[in-house]
Amino acid sequence: MAEVTYRFAQEDDCALILRFIRELADYEKMLDQVIATEDLLHEWVFEKGKAEVLFVCENGREVGFALFFHNFSTFLGRAGIYLEDLYVMPEYRGRGYGKGLLQQLARIAVERGCGRLEWWCLDWNKPSIDFYLSLGAEPMKDWTVYRIAGDTLTKLAQ
Repeated sequence: MAEVTYRFAQEDDCALILRFIRELADYEKMLDQVIATEDLLHEWVFEKGKAEVLFVCENGREVGFALFFHNFSTFLGRAGIYLEDLYVMPEYRGRGYGKGLLQQLARIAVERGCGRLEWWCLDWNKPSIDFYLSLGAEPMKDWTVYRIAGDTLTKLAQ
């Protein structure tokens, strides 16, 4: 029987984090959009503390990860956790590791007094949508995500 453990990423895990990000982006058909580097991850995750990474390990080997950070709800008057990425290597799926990562994040949210745990999911990703619904997650209706990035962000900042 496999031993399943969870651990927070350490500074020397940047290559592994980047590998998982690239594998997830490849699955989502967005690999060409990944410009993250090990140095950028080190700076923003570890030096600036802007995100955290939790690994799920099978028999001591990292087989998936969750990258998350705190957001804030003015309506709730408290922080929440925003899950940016959840990924389990294909050969380890179906073993409960994705659910385990979400359970760990829920525990972290509760321990930290957060009001909610939320994330986005691509509309075409039916396996993930079905998985999230099975956990009791509710899709947000009447909300549209907007984004300003790249040159548009630079122009707006001027």
